[in-house]
Amino acid sequence: QLPQLASLAPEHQAACCPSNFLQADASREASQARIFDLPAHPDGRKREFDYVFNCGGETRFSQEDEVYKVRSYGLSLTVGKEAARRGVRAFVEVSTGHVYNPSRTPQKEGDKTSKPHTKQAKWKLAAEDGLAKIPGLKLCVLRLPLVYGPYAGRWLGTLLALARVYQSREPKETMKWLWGSELRTNTLHVEDAALGLWLAAEWRARNDRIPGAAPSERIVFNVVDKGATSQGTMAGIIRQIFGIETGFQNTLVNTFARLNLEHVVDEVNDDTLDDWADLQEEAGIKGNGGPLSPFMERELLRDADLSLDGGRFESVVGFRPRHERITKEEVQAVIESYKRMKWWP
Repeated sequence: QLPQLASLAPEHQAACCPSNFLQADASREASQARIFDLPAHPDGRKREFDYVFNCGGETRFSQEDEVYKVRSYGLSLTVGKEAARRGVRAFVEVSTGHVYNPSRTPQKEGDKTSKPHTKQAKWKLAAEDGLAKIPGLKLCVLRLPLVYGPYAGRWLGTLLALARVYQSREPKETMKWLWGSELRTNTLHVEDAALGLWLAAEWRARNDRIPGAAPSERIVFNVVDKGATSQGTMAGIIRQIFGIETGFQNTLVNTFARLNLEHVVDEVNDDTLDDWADLQEEAGIKGNGGPLSPFMERELLRDADLSLDGGRFESVVGFRPRHERITKEEVQAVIESYKRMKWWP
């Protein structure tokens, strides 16, 4: 998106000013020169980027495979090949913890990835494989959990919009989750995600292998906070902030949902989207809600734990999360950021 259309927060606008911003389709080879070329040094010497961070790719869920193949897989490989050709000192690929087979046990980098949670994750994993085969690419892959923080939408934004709808209803209703309180939904604050990216690039520029690993082993790290966040964690925080009852569906409802998830998701969306639109209209922000919506994605409602072990990144690179766990205060800060942007009804 153009900066003017991206609902940027005030503190982000300087970083995305015209002198720093470039719009191009990074999946196309013809765009690479525009993306990578830098003005020469005053003495005429050529300049190149030291580090390249690929945060691109299709962020929407439940798209067709061809969409992810072009916008995620194809983009990663095209940019990776150009980075290798130019001798970039570190290429950091942002991947997802959804690549692992669902398990409540925190997953390590070498654990199974034969059943990624989502189509998006399937193509991110394919991109990891493709990038690893590019000769000369100084690759480092970071697999992230659910990222939250000020101005972020997606997972937490959806949850908060849903809670706001339930808070507005009379008589009060209990906001209930599927599957149970122990389902893992591990998290990472966006500031720690950015810190992790930079530390990974600095480390990769100096190192060609993980200590003690085989020379052929890929450089892959999980980055996650210390909170072992679960649905129970989030239910407790929502209850504290919104003053509503929270809980979990019974076995019968969960069994029905497993067999009819698409129907259940459609029913939830039909039940909440109109109420959200009414709240926005009453607050005078209809059509200006930024990334916020209670719309639930079927792929993210599956009974699939997202549980990561971040020990390797901490021991090898020295990463320590500054936001150790998601708390009531952290979530309240996110809501305050929505209010500053006039997104919050």
